[in-house]
Amino acid sequence: MTSMPRELLRAMFQAAIDAALPARIVPRHLPTPPKGRTVVVGAGKASAAMAQALERHWPGPLEGLVVTRYGHGCPCERIEIVEAAHPVPDANGAAAARRILELVRGLSEDDLVIALISGGGSSLLALPAEGLTLADKQAVNRALLRSGAPIEAINCVRKHLSAIKGGRLAAAAFPARTLSLVISDVPGDDLSAIASGPTVPDPTTFADARAILARYGLTEPASVLRHLEEARDETPKPGDPRLARAETVLIATPQRSLEAAAEVARAAGVTPLILGDAIEGEAAEVGKVLAGIARSVAMHGHPLPAPCVLLSGGETTVTVKGSGRGGRNVELLLSLAVALQGLAGVWALAGDTDGIDGAEEVAGAIVTPDTLARARALGIDARASLAENDGHGFFAALGDQIVTGPTLTNVNDFRAVLVTLRTEAPAGTAG
Repeated sequence: MTSMPRELLRAMFQAAIDAALPARIVPRHLPTPPKGRTVVVGAGKASAAMAQALERHWPGPLEGLVVTRYGHGCPCERIEIVEAAHPVPDANGAAAARRILELVRGLSEDDLVIALISGGGSSLLALPAEGLTLADKQAVNRALLRSGAPIEAINCVRKHLSAIKGGRLAAAAFPARTLSLVISDVPGDDLSAIASGPTVPDPTTFADARAILARYGLTEPASVLRHLEEARDETPKPGDPRLARAETVLIATPQRSLEAAAEVARAAGVTPLILGDAIEGEAAEVGKVLAGIARSVAMHGHPLPAPCVLLSGGETTVTVKGSGRGGRNVELLLSLAVALQGLAGVWALAGDTDGIDGAEEVAGAIVTPDTLARARALGIDARASLAENDGHGFFAALGDQIVTGPTLTNVNDFRAVLVTLRTEAPAGTAG
């Protein structure tokens, strides 16, 4: 190894973020200007940075509006930037979504709509379907976020409570051509799930949305259940003629960011193993699994010898049952630390590439071989913190949080478990 463990972990995380920065990736995917108007719309944590990159490299007339998360705006001259709430929508997001829908209506075949889509767009494009209110959508969002439901399930419900998601934006823009430039933040790069797929066909149905609410025991608000039962206006499905002129290009993905991190590891003399870019499940359980693999590497040299790094992406969930604030990356790391029990030579970093682990202004944290020992010295019980879903409080006390600020991109969670040496299990350690 040519780098210290903390430095190498941070360098790999930064490489993953850099591989998805809009200023680097948007310009190479821009189309030829159309005969008619070019209208730029978009939503997501990266949408303002995407708009800025597009505007700087666009040769002709341009107009438009994109909505991003508070604090994620970028200065633009011709494209209006609106900031709104995430992950629970607010009135700013609802008003912006309504204006975006109005911007794309009434266009001709000669016009071009460029949709800049990234993670977070689902709650930012918060335009309730007819008969529903913003308060209805907010209540369902809060309940789903605390339920432990995977993001695909949450977005299925969101699409069927919306007037703009699930392909409805592209349908409204027809007969204009729609080109969507997309930064993926979902497991498997499912286009219909990224920002709830406002410009692509939706394979899910009202029946699917009803089943999700039933599965997680959600029975309020009554207006939402009634809307899903009535199922009056289904989302556009594959083959819908209104989507015939809609094209989508993935310009950044979690896998490409993991590959960028792997290159940094190789340059430092560490062998990378990408476990996958779509690992899901309860964060605490995934933490245990990663700890088990790291232990196998450290003690047996399998599935590969140290020094090596286990890289993974995806989006885990936290079912908040304690008094803590959740945060899937810190929950995963705390579970991993408890499972490792101070195993020598094992370090880990987990962080959200958008700089926000859940609703916190913290990207994630770092685990070191002495994490549990340092916590005990401060009188902190790691197992108790985990039971309370208080990973943020735990790592804040240790000074091991990662704070990047808004990165202006989003390719979901990044995890690196670094095993620096062959070792034996420590004796008599406890969390």
